[in-house]
Parts: sequence; structure tokens; C-alpha cells
Amino acid sequence: MQLDKFDYNLPPELIAQKPTDKRDHSRLLVYKNGIIEHKSFFDLLDYLEAGDALVLNDSKVFPARLIGSRQETGGKAEVFLLKEKKDNIWECLIGHTKAKIGLVIEFKEDLTAELIEVLDNSCLVRFNENGEKLKNIIDRIGQTPLPPYIKTEDSKDIKDRYQTVYAHQSGSVAAPTAGLHFTEDLLNKLKAKGVQIEYVTLHVGLGTFAPVKVDDITKHKMHSEYYEIEEKVWNNILQAKRNNKKIVAVGTTATRVLESVAIKMQLSGWTEIFIYPGYEYKIIDSLITNFHLPKSTLLMLVAALLEDNGSSDGTVELKRIYQEAIEKKYRFYSFGDAMLIL
Repeated sequence: MQLDKFDYNLPPELIAQKPTDKRDHSRLLVYKNGIIEHKSFFDLLDYLEAGDALVLNDSKVFPARLIGSRQETGGKAEVFLLKEKKDNIWECLIGHTKAKIGLVIEFKEDLTAELIEVLDNSCLVRFNENGEKLKNIIDRIGQTPLPPYIKTEDSKDIKDRYQTVYAHQSGSVAAPTAGLHFTEDLLNKLKAKGVQIEYVTLHVGLGTFAPVKVDDITKHKMHSEYYEIEEKVWNNILQAKRNNKKIVAVGTTATRVLESVAIKMQLSGWTEIFIYPGYEYKIIDSLITNFHLPKSTLLMLVAALLEDNGSSDGTVELKRIYQEAIEKKYRFYSFGDAMLIL
């Protein structure tokens, strides 16, 4: 399984730099049995039926980028928070300065962080505050952790739009972007139609964007992300599947939760599941997802579903879909348009 199979050329002007004016007015490419249709996201209502289970990731993005200065020189420094290890110790990335033990970075509101350990691909810092006080300061001074391909400046509007309307559990450093298209109104209409709305949690880590660096993708080491799902939710989804209803995952993160639980039979924990062509899906049969970066593990997950749903070669069909999306000038990546695979 060669990495080059998941490559494609994207005109840079198709990378969405800001969201659509209305969330559910983004475009929706619908793929079913080899046929492609071009719709708007609010048309999703026409493709789901009573009893279908729509599974969303309710993880909330926190403002993980902290801009400060080196205590020693006053030069610019950045801390990109990844995950909390202890009460006031965080794993992070250090930017704009050399990561050296003992480095102290000063931020607004008298917050400081001291670098206490250098890891293989990250660092550990100790803050001078902890608990709720620390988290409240981070919420006030932190910036939205937008991906590097989005050049739009942070603002209140961007902070709001890089968050799903149903975000609840704080812990992600990147948005579960397939869910950005939903509005409260659309969710209410789906519920009124009898669609089963279920929520799971997976905290998106920076590893989501980690490039695959090996030619043979089966040798790739997948990143680990924390997930949880309530027992009642899991049982509801299993019942819908027994009733031969569609199980529609909203995004690759919800997919990772459901397939991980099906394999591990654990309702919470850390998952390193790596889904690529040849994988047989245990739970989901439909997917709502955005258009992803070339050679990414997210593309591989989508190709695996295409193959599992009947395509003879998921990578070939994926390229055909993406080529049509490019020709039709769909908007790509986090603030871009969506596709529905049935």
C-alpha cells in the first residue's frame, strides 16, 4: 500500500481561508453507488431517514496558541498546548525560539511557563498557575489553533466558527471539521424527521495533521487520541444497526471512536486505530467528511470506506471524486465544503 496512491494536486486558491456566511450553506458532494451529486449541506435532510443514527463528536476546541516573550531576552516565543499532563504541567510545542530546559516564557496576566523537559517531538512546560485559574487565563489570552494552511487572522468570529454548534467537552487542538456545517435548525429538522442524533467525544490532537513519512503506509505509526462514549449511546447505535438503519459518522473522529469501541470493547480510553484500504468497517456505513490534505491518514480512512462500500479500488475512486470536486471548484480543508458517502 504505497503512499503515492493518496496524492493529488490541489490548486491553492481552493483552500478555504474563511467559512461560508451560513454554516449549512456550504456545498455537499453526495456519493452513492458510484454516482456523484452536487448539493448544499442543508440537503442532508433528504438523504437521512427515520431511525438512522447520526453520530457527532462533541469535543470543544480550546485556544491552544499562547503568544509570549522570553523572560531572558524579551524575544517572541509561542507555546502551542497539546495536552494536560498534570495540574499545571502541559505537553506542548515551542515556537519562535530554541527549546532549552530552563527557558521561561512570559504571557499576559502574569502567566509564565518554564520548559522542564524536551521530548522527542514536543516539550513539557510548568505554569505558575494551576486548576481553574490557569484554564480561565488560557481561555482569555489564548488564540484559536488554526491549521497552518489558513492565513486568516484570529478574531471572535473565527473563534466561534472554528467550533461546532454542539461543542461541549473541551480538549481538542483542532476542530472536528465535518461538524462545522451543522446548525441548530438543521439538527432540529433531522430530529423531527426521526433521525437518531448521538454524541461521542474524541479530543483531536495535532497528530491528526502529522504527515505520513513512510512509502509503505502500513509502517506508519498512528497518533493516539482520547475518546469516550456513553453506554446508552453505544447501545442505541448497535440497535440502529440491528434494525438495518444507516450509521452515519460525522467526520473521521467520530469514525475512530465507533470503530475503536467495536474492536476494543472499551467505552473510553486512548485509540491509535489506523484505518486504510482493506479495513472492514464494523459499525459505520456512511460518512460526512470534509476534503482532506494529500497523503493524509484521513484520506486513507475515506478510501477504506469507499472500498468497504463496494468500490473495487478505494484509492482510484477517491481520486475520481476529488478530481471532480476540484473541477467543480469545491472549497477544501477545515473551512471548506463537505462530502457525504452513502
